[in-house]
Amino acid sequence: MTGGGGTGSGPGTVGAAVAAGGMSVELPLWRAISLFRVLALCYALLRYFDSYLQFVHPVAGWIYLGALTLWTLASTRAFSGPHRCTWYVLATDLVLVVTGIVMSGMIDEASRISRGAPTLPTIWAAGTVLGFAGRGGWRWAAAAGSVIGVANILGHGGPTGDNIHNIVLLMLAGCAIGYVMELARASEATLTRALQVEAATRERERLSRDIHDGVLQVLALVQRRGTEAAPGSAAGSASAGADLAELGRLAGEQERALRALMSGGPLPVQRETERPEQPEGPQDLRALLAPYADERVTVSAPGTPVLLPAPAAGELAAAVGAAVDNVRKHAGPAARAWILVEDEPQAVTVSIRDDGPGFAPGRLGEAERAGRLGVSQSIRGRLRDLGGTAELYSAPGEGVEVELRVPRAGSDAPAGLL
Repeated sequence: MTGGGGTGSGPGTVGAAVAAGGMSVELPLWRAISLFRVLALCYALLRYFDSYLQFVHPVAGWIYLGALTLWTLASTRAFSGPHRCTWYVLATDLVLVVTGIVMSGMIDEASRISRGAPTLPTIWAAGTVLGFAGRGGWRWAAAAGSVIGVANILGHGGPTGDNIHNIVLLMLAGCAIGYVMELARASEATLTRALQVEAATRERERLSRDIHDGVLQVLALVQRRGTEAAPGSAAGSASAGADLAELGRLAGEQERALRALMSGGPLPVQRETERPEQPEGPQDLRALLAPYADERVTVSAPGTPVLLPAPAAGELAAAVGAAVDNVRKHAGPAARAWILVEDEPQAVTVSIRDDGPGFAPGRLGEAERAGRLGVSQSIRGRLRDLGGTAELYSAPGEGVEVELRVPRAGSDAPAGLL
């Protein structure tokens, strides 16, 4: 700080940079703070060079300014952004400022101090307050300014009019810049959320067009054909007509539900008879996996019940079903599959292995990019929601192995499911 009005010039320069750069951009303000520290150092060196012969111990002043120069150059990159400017850097900055102010009262003459002689760091102290403002907002800037102000009063001149004037300017400038930085961050966060919402809306509109051109038209066609084939119509037998009518009704309900999802509205309520009741209490996973066994699929499970909470057991069984469906679709008509259930104290592991042709590395990523999300959603998505894992192993000619692992209650599973 200085004995005259030089303290307020530094923060004012940075404030102008903020006004020129705009509140929504933070990095230009940090660059301005970094540049200000270098310019303030040059000013401190020139002021001391002009008056060092008037100090009682001029060598001590040169030693301090040498250390200040090395620190300023070493920390210039740290002051280029909020992530590099850590609290340790700012604490070192503050210690150097306080040290320089206290040394000023020790190496200068009392008469010069009383006349308002500048301290060793002069306006470089404002850069420290601006750093605290950028890193933590106006409250931290006020705290740093208070420490510097107390040091200036106790170590250099006492509570004189010039000291009080400079301390007030430093506090006002630091708090103003800190408040501007907080507004800038809030504005950037709001803008980011708005851009994310806009991007999500555009993606939803694109998906709605694709769904409308494909899935909804197919569902509508199935519903019409099912209605035409209802019992009593001219098309097909009564049994086949009933099945087609049920299929048409289900297709119509799924079409309405899909349209509601596309428009963001509430889902239509299904009939109570169509929603299976969720069993209460633990459920034996073996009973849910038993229907997958046939001449091509072998299920091996422990002789004792493998109990899981009903929601977790249902989701795990559905993931196993998706894996078995993949075997039937992609492994070939002669491929066989083996399902192995392992009941462990901490988790339940289900392995699905087949002797099909397998697939090359990267094939799952290509399928996901092409829009086929069976593995990523029906298998991995379900296990992720359960707090478990789904691992796939394959190589050309060696079949595929899917390992599903669900932690038991009390381990790392979400409380809502396990």
